[in-house]
Amino acid sequence: MENQKLLLYVALSFVLLLLWQDWQQDYGPKSNASVDQVVQPANGAAQQPPSAPTIGASAGGDVPRPNVTQQPTPVVPNQPQLQSALRVHVVTDLLNVDIDALGGDIRQAELRGYPIDVNQPDQSFRLLTDNAAQFFIAQGGLLGNAAPTHYSLYKAEQTDYRLPDGASELRVPLTWSDSSGVEVTKVFIFHRDSYIVQIEYQVHNATTAEWQGQLYAQFQRTEPPNQSSAFSIYTYTGAVVSSPENTYEKVDFSRMRKESLSRDLKNGWLAMIQHYFAAAWIPAKDVPIHAYTKVVGDHYVLGYMGPTVGVPVGESKTISTDIYVGPKVQKRLKEAAPNLELIVDYGKLTFIAQPIYWLLELIQSMVHNWGWSIIFLTMLIKAGFFHLSATSYKSMAQMRNMAPRIQALKDRYGDDRERLNKEMMEIYRKEKVNPLSGCLPIVVQIPVFIALYWVLMESVELRQAPWILWIHDLSAQDPYYVLPLIMGVTMFVQQKLSPAPPDPIQAKVMMVMPLFFTGMFLFFPSGLVLYWVVNNTLSITQQWYITNKLVKS
Repeated sequence: MENQKLLLYVALSFVLLLLWQDWQQDYGPKSNASVDQVVQPANGAAQQPPSAPTIGASAGGDVPRPNVTQQPTPVVPNQPQLQSALRVHVVTDLLNVDIDALGGDIRQAELRGYPIDVNQPDQSFRLLTDNAAQFFIAQGGLLGNAAPTHYSLYKAEQTDYRLPDGASELRVPLTWSDSSGVEVTKVFIFHRDSYIVQIEYQVHNATTAEWQGQLYAQFQRTEPPNQSSAFSIYTYTGAVVSSPENTYEKVDFSRMRKESLSRDLKNGWLAMIQHYFAAAWIPAKDVPIHAYTKVVGDHYVLGYMGPTVGVPVGESKTISTDIYVGPKVQKRLKEAAPNLELIVDYGKLTFIAQPIYWLLELIQSMVHNWGWSIIFLTMLIKAGFFHLSATSYKSMAQMRNMAPRIQALKDRYGDDRERLNKEMMEIYRKEKVNPLSGCLPIVVQIPVFIALYWVLMESVELRQAPWILWIHDLSAQDPYYVLPLIMGVTMFVQQKLSPAPPDPIQAKVMMVMPLFFTGMFLFFPSGLVLYWVVNNTLSITQQWYITNKLVKS
């Protein structure tokens, strides 16, 4: 098989893979029509059936009395609408958070330092929101005889909290009490330079009997609006569950619709992830939990229940969990929980992508510009494959020199394929040329290039990162299409330096490929296009040098 044909098939296969992923997003199975319709109130908050885990088969009430003698089986009852009460606003150095006194839900969470758009630096990206269009909230509570669920009304000491200058911690308490004598203080603990929020339920039992209850925590969200196009980049959006036995298990929306997850685990976590950002529940270490999913209308629920906790009469006990709400920065994720960095999803080539990301981050720490970091990384990778590429280019140059002799054989033995192949192999033997020697180096490099592709796509550090001149966001397309056009020119030059395919149809297809890829790369992130421009330019230089050196010799 000739080099050009192999390259053509590889390129087409890669493009078809991307287009297939986008097709699945556009035309794949969608959720059934919601039975409980969204009601949009005047204040813009989403009014939607929320969820509450229950235990046993009781059908009465939102959160029936737990059956502590049986394994919890989460059920999410339909509710008419999501209510709202007093909002408590919290500002730290990294987060803007709105907590609703009804249930102590986190209804809004903005990430300071991550604008929604490079042209709107003052408007922070909102990861959690109760807006109907992109509904995504964090909620939880306690299950027991006298316990506050996410439908219970808490009292707030104040409505505005700010992390003071020089302070490392901010505590936001909400209190709930029952006429029986149970008092619960739900405390949100924010830390400086951290996207982790600790949530404590401080239970004081002033009744005449032991209190028993279970902590539960869950995300509730709608499937994001479909914004994919023919050449858009698909990245996974959905749920992920992790345990020591299965460190990264995707539970996408279609799977949630087919079946409800019910899983017992320990020392794991649950997350709802999307491109660049994620929210994750991180249970206390060594505490066994029961993870579950549920679908109510067009809302998807991912959560967990903790074990039953007892509080003796006259005593207090604290039950806690952590939540991570922030960007998919690997260093922060590693510090938050074991294996949480896996939500930066490189797929099956993670073992190659991780070293590439490490090298990219190391270069960035020295040059302090992600555009130049991509360029230097590409140069290092190209240098690492220099000898393999040289072998390929030498083979191509030799094949170019032998092209007239091969064509003469085809003219002479065109109707006798067996004789033609025999004569061609004789020429290859005499000239000590292996026509397939140029294929292996390219095949070896393909996994590295695909891994680098995912590194550039998944790195939140490139989001809104400028390079030079008109490139203000390496994660967005080139606004003037300069880089894609340069990339197309470099592909055209590479083809001119390569031996022309003997098949006329294949030759025509190869001539169209630069135009096709240019049109596709018009809509790709400029950081990815920059990589291809640099890689193609280095390949042209190396190929030109080797070809001319061989021709002159």
